Amino acid sequence: MKRISTVVAALALAAFAATATAQDRTLKFVLGYPAGASSDVLTRLLAQKMGASLGATTIVENKTGANGIIGTEAVKNAPPDGSTLLMSPLAPMVAFPHSHGKLIRYDPFKDFAPVAHLANFQIAMVVNAELPVKTVADYVALVKKDPGAGNYASAAAGSLPHYVGVMFARASGLTMTHVPYRGTAPGEQALASGEVKAAMFVLADALTLVRNGKGRLLAVAGAARSPMAPDTPTFKELGYDIEASAWYALFAPAGTPKELIDRYARAAIEAVQSPDMKKKLQDMGLEPTGLGPEVLAKVLRSDYDKWGPVIKASGFKPGN
Repeated sequence: MKRISTVVAALALAAFAATATAQDRTLKFVLGYPAGASSDVLTRLLAQKMGASLGATTIVENKTGANGIIGTEAVKNAPPDGSTLLMSPLAPMVAFPHSHGKLIRYDPFKDFAPVAHLANFQIAMVVNAELPVKTVADYVALVKKDPGAGNYASAAAGSLPHYVGVMFARASGLTMTHVPYRGTAPGEQALASGEVKAAMFVLADALTLVRNGKGRLLAVAGAARSPMAPDTPTFKELGYDIEASAWYALFAPAGTPKELIDRYARAAIEAVQSPDMKKKLQDMGLEPTGLGPEVLAKVLRSDYDKWGPVIKASGFKPGN
């Protein structure tokens, strides 16, 4: 009887220790982009929600540089013990392996474990609010008269918005000059001040300019109009063969135990599908999804294969 009691006590102590370890665990979310943009807001909202449901302390690290590549590589090299997660938009996982060649020291399929697909977002074309144009047709006519109005901003060279600009220039027959900035915030400031007349931004960030009276939406690059901007037409509606929706997703270093991947996936899906967070994301211009590891893996492969030919045709190389 005494031996049984000792065993029970030992098991109870082990269970308590395991629970304490889980609750005391610090879970780090790495984001390769600066604070302030929609990706940062999403990461912080998610970290807060997941921390509460997992009983863990969460921190967000903005490990910026090279348009998200530095943060991505940092997570690749992190221990696969469940202590580090990567918040990534489409570009570092899908576009850069095609465009950056040997400068990319990670493989999106071999070096990471998909955790959860969190939200879709569209790319939007936005112009300075004081520019005398209200439609894409107006803008095309203006650039033909004033080529300087064809300078357009994006948050980074080689980003998805950059490629949308390349696609639009070719589809419209315009000569346009891409002006990359070091992040969304300086690009927004450049557009608001009139330093550039147009920009391709994530819709969530473009809407910030619109709400502040500094920008005017002309088109979105989704397959359908966004519910966040229902009055704004798609490029396809306007006769341009341009479609470029993207996403934010959560990844872990390859080799992270499956039980942890599944646990984090459940917490992430629960977070983005909760009514309060869902509304916050929609107000930001994001379209919450909440899809598990298997679906994310399929989306990653599909988009990787889709964007490869587009990027190759664009002729973009780092530095140009």
